[in-house]
Amino acid sequence: MSSEARQLTKPQQANLQEASWLQRLRSNYELVFALTSGVLIAAAWLLEKNAYNAASITLYLLAFCIGGYAKAKEGIEDTIAEKELNVEMLMLLAAIGSAIIGYWAEGAILIFIFALSGAMETYTMSKSQKEISALLDLQPEEALRISNGREERISVKDLQIADIILVKPGERIPADGVIVRGETSVDEAAITGEPIPNEKRLGDEVFAGTVNLRGSMEVQITKPSDQTLFQKIIRLVQSAQSEKSPSQLFIERFESTYVKAVLAVVAVMMVVPHYALGWSWNETFYRAMILLVVASPCALVASITPAALSAISNGARHGILFKGSVHLERLASLKAIAFDKTGTLTQGKPTVTDVYTREGTTKEELLYITASIENHSNHPLAAAIVQYAKQAFGVEPGNPELVEDITGFGLRGTLNGNVYKIGKPDFIGSEAHDFAGGAAAVLAGEGKTLVYVGDDSGILGLIALKDVLRQETIRAIGELQKVGVQTIMITGDNEQTAAAIAAESHIPEFYASCLPEMKVDTIQKLKEKYGTVAMIGDGINDAPALATASVGIAMGEGTDVALETADVVLMKNELSRIAQAIRLSKRMNVIVKQNVVFSLSVIALLICSNFLQALALPFGVIGHEGSTILVILNGLRLLKAND
Repeated sequence: MSSEARQLTKPQQANLQEASWLQRLRSNYELVFALTSGVLIAAAWLLEKNAYNAASITLYLLAFCIGGYAKAKEGIEDTIAEKELNVEMLMLLAAIGSAIIGYWAEGAILIFIFALSGAMETYTMSKSQKEISALLDLQPEEALRISNGREERISVKDLQIADIILVKPGERIPADGVIVRGETSVDEAAITGEPIPNEKRLGDEVFAGTVNLRGSMEVQITKPSDQTLFQKIIRLVQSAQSEKSPSQLFIERFESTYVKAVLAVVAVMMVVPHYALGWSWNETFYRAMILLVVASPCALVASITPAALSAISNGARHGILFKGSVHLERLASLKAIAFDKTGTLTQGKPTVTDVYTREGTTKEELLYITASIENHSNHPLAAAIVQYAKQAFGVEPGNPELVEDITGFGLRGTLNGNVYKIGKPDFIGSEAHDFAGGAAAVLAGEGKTLVYVGDDSGILGLIALKDVLRQETIRAIGELQKVGVQTIMITGDNEQTAAAIAAESHIPEFYASCLPEMKVDTIQKLKEKYGTVAMIGDGINDAPALATASVGIAMGEGTDVALETADVVLMKNELSRIAQAIRLSKRMNVIVKQNVVFSLSVIALLICSNFLQALALPFGVIGHEGSTILVILNGLRLLKAND
């Protein structure tokens, strides 16, 4: 998305979705071509028996063309565009050189391995466009503007600052603004990640992409449609994804230098030995072709790809989905991990934790009254109370004669001729704060939300609710601290609730009241402090922070945007798998280092032996392909489970 066209329109959405589809199509055909090449190589090997024949050579040629097409095209296009040779071209030349001196199978295998790793790389890249298009579905296309007492439906991009729009119950708010008429409650989970809706009154700010739950309201626009908080989330995700990691930049620099060095040495080998050492032209060309074969980075490439794929397969079997080997590699150097609170450390929905009643009233009676009235509300707290009454006490809600929603305060209901009020303390009565010996202050200090119930005689009872911790949270935090990873909590909730959850989770550092932009800023500060930092979350509001972190981790039950933005997904929502992923990453890095050192040592040995005329082509091929097989087998050790 260009800076000139940042508004979310249907044409833009179509373009992004088309780009995403084309990227996935490309990854699919590259994989098919690579596998087809492998099948052709196997068929040619079976046909050749003791010597090459026309049929086997034909199959090898087909394997060359089909397997090498995508990488050859990419290499040629990049070479023309950047005016520099690359590894793709070097691998292609090495394969052709192998065929020129009669070793068709070796050249074809070289093409096959490189094509397969390229297909996996393209598949990983195809995710980037999907992440942005997933966000587009949450942005309203139109708004109902009020002008001179008349309503007109217009495109969101045509809204101007100070325009007045009407937002009806159940609709998503199309732009940022302030309420100038009406009261309502708004589900702001897309922005804050918190499951409990916020009550909104005259003068309160509302954000694009959030949902108006009840009550019509008129909103005055305060920001252009391309500068809303929701739009900033999208641009933050885009910006973070476009940045290249230091390892990517290093590989690009290494690639260019390596290719130039190898081709320069091969060019020298094709001429200088004839004059300087008295080699025949046949011997000179023969040695140059051997050099091109043994110096090709086949084993070097195989040092990383099979190991990474094995580690990724290992993780997948244990419910850890890695979207690329680079993300798996980074986990080994992880110094700190930031957790979102709601839906990550906690279950993501309110649960009744405490019930206090007036003397002479049982909990069953209180819950019957409360559930009967709350059963007519769509508020998450109401649903939690009704569910608790049914499951914990077997209470079946009754049918009240009247239920009235007092926006911003609670409910007033008539049940069996008696009038009850349910909601905030100021709505129930001034004595609410002192009810049950001041238990409210203690409960609030524990980060719990309080719902009061009153009748004509005063306070009838108090119900406390909380978004409780996941069962494995404390154990998972402990495991991370054992492997030397600092744990931090970043939440959109208030300071008091955040402090209570952090203490309960044994997390020493937390940041509260964080909107998406603040989460990104916090992650950037943590990266400056610790270096490699991961972020784990599950909501739309977490997407920018997930993209900004060194490694973004999403809960499997999270939103589509979080799942697509993250680099790692915990498919079974098991936080304990994070420590396991870190251990797996460290194992992979050790094996990769072993492979790299071994492959480079073999290449250096073969090059020296070739220059000393002590290496025949068959032994060069055996050394080259043998080292490749060994590093692949070493990488396959990562398929074994780790604790």
